[in-house]
Amino acid sequence: MRYTDGPGTRCETHIDAAPQTVWKLVADIGTPARTSPELQRVEWLDGADAPALGARFAGHNRNPVIGEWRTVSEIAELDTERVFCWAVLDTEGRFGEPARTADDALATWRFDLEPAGDGTLLRHSVRLGPGPSGLSRAIERMPEKEEELLAGRLAQLHAGMEATLEGIKELAEGTVTGVL
Repeated sequence: MRYTDGPGTRCETHIDAAPQTVWKLVADIGTPARTSPELQRVEWLDGADAPALGARFAGHNRNPVIGEWRTVSEIAELDTERVFCWAVLDTEGRFGEPARTADDALATWRFDLEPAGDGTLLRHSVRLGPGPSGLSRAIERMPEKEEELLAGRLAQLHAGMEATLEGIKELAEGTVTGVL
């Protein structure tokens, strides 16, 4: 496995709620911050206040190994009640030439929803790269550990994604107090 291959991970869960209910949670950029171990908070940028193609938002992250950092993401694909996808950009050029479009993103995240019986199948995925990131810089410093570094980071991301899906499931199914 190599960073230049665009490695990623995905997970899914069945939710006993209609796609409309799940969509409200998925399309709310604040939902993952409620359930993710890494994403701490988000905020819309440039006057945006709702999902739209090209709308940008900032994410504030914390990881016990990596530390704290801020990202800027742009909504790259949006299909109501079906797909919510955003690309993480390096708008400040922290890792080289600034990544200002989804074509040179540090990572691309997405939720895919599919009606499934009386509920919804929700998939969550991430693809790393193709743009340079903190992870690609670590690989440059330790190329002999590339597979180990990738596997470790993908495992962290996968665990966080599972926690996010579980939180969305609990919120959508009403098993958490104060829901919708």
